[in-house]
Amino acid sequence: MRLTSYLLVGASAFISTTAHAQSPAPQSADDVIARYLKTVGGMDRISAITSLRRVGKFNGSGGFEAIYVQENKRPESVREEFTFQGMTAINAWDGKTGWKIDPFGGKKDAEALSEDEMRGILVDADFDEPLVSYRQKGNKVELAGMDQVEGTDVYKLKVTLKNGDTRTYYLDTDYFVPIKVDDKRTIRGSDQEIETTLGDYKEVAGWFIPFSIETGRKGDQNKAKFTWEKVEANVSLDDSRFHKPEIK
Repeated sequence: MRLTSYLLVGASAFISTTAHAQSPAPQSADDVIARYLKTVGGMDRISAITSLRRVGKFNGSGGFEAIYVQENKRPESVREEFTFQGMTAINAWDGKTGWKIDPFGGKKDAEALSEDEMRGILVDADFDEPLVSYRQKGNKVELAGMDQVEGTDVYKLKVTLKNGDTRTYYLDTDYFVPIKVDDKRTIRGSDQEIETTLGDYKEVAGWFIPFSIETGRKGDQNKAKFTWEKVEANVSLDDSRFHKPEIK
C-alpha cells in the first residue's frame, strides 16, 4: 500500500517523489523529523495554530458508533468528549489536573483520571506530538532503522518519553509522514502495547494532519476507528472548558 492512499488528492498535497528520490537518505533522527515537518507544513504554520477542534465519529466492534470531539489548546490543554445515546463522557487535562465525568458508569460528578487514563491523555495533550521539539519536552529520539508497513518502506523513530513510555513512529520513506505508531506503556508493572494506523492526511490552516485513525491493543483485530469529519484551527476555547468543575 503506497502513500497515495494516505494523502489527500490535490496539487498542494503532493510532493514530488522524484525530488525525494534525489535527496540523500537521512542520517539521523533529526534529519527525518526535519523532513517530516517540511512535508506537513513547516514549524511556522504549525506554531501559528493555537487551538484545534476535531469533530467526528468513533466506530467500535459490533457496529458501535458514537460522536467524538477532541479540543486542544496550547500549551497542553485537551478535552475529549464521547457522546452516545444522549449521554456524554468527558476526559480532560488543563496542564495540571486530569479529570473525567463518566455518566456511563453512573457518575455525574468529575473525578480524577486513573493512572492508565492519565498516560493516554498526556500524550493527547501534546499539541504538536512528541517528535516536535522533543528535547525541550524531555523526550529522547533515535533513528531505529527501516521496516515495512503493508508494503510501504518506512523509517522507524523510537521516542522515549520523559515518563519512560516508548513510542515508535513509522514514517513513509517518500513523504516522511507517520503512517503507523506503536506505543508501549508500563502500568503497575504490566506492559501494554497499542498500535495505531494513521491515514487520510488533509490540510488544516496549512498543517497536514491525519483524519483517519485506527487504534487498539497489539494483535487485536477489533480496532477502534476515529474518523474526523471536521477539524477547525484557532477556534475560541475558554480555559474553563479544561478545568475540573467543582462539585455542587
